Amino acid sequence: MSKPNFIHKELREGRWVELSLMEELGIFGSDVGRARSAEGRDTKMFQDAVDRALDLFDLTLEDPRWKGRREEIARAREVFCDAALGGKEYETSLEDLENYFMEFAIAARK
Repeated sequence: MSKPNFIHKELREGRWVELSLMEELGIFGSDVGRARSAEGRDTKMFQDAVDRALDLFDLTLEDPRWKGRREEIARAREVFCDAALGGKEYETSLEDLENYFMEFAIAARK
């Protein structure tokens, strides 16, 4: 499954598969945080951050190392999409998700 329009081309070309799942999830937190910061203030910055986060989710879903975790990762992507659209389905905010994903970034550093 090739997706030529990935935003994170350098990650797609090799670096992403060198990261642990915890590191990958922690990196999501950065773009989730950017989306949260821009939400309601700057539509373009918000959309760019959402697009980057979805790109990272897609990279992770394509990674064969996480084959057994794809359902969980896809559900996290779904919850993120809902939060970006206002959180009506899961009642989760971007702030909630930023906090969630940042825990992975902290754990990956240890």
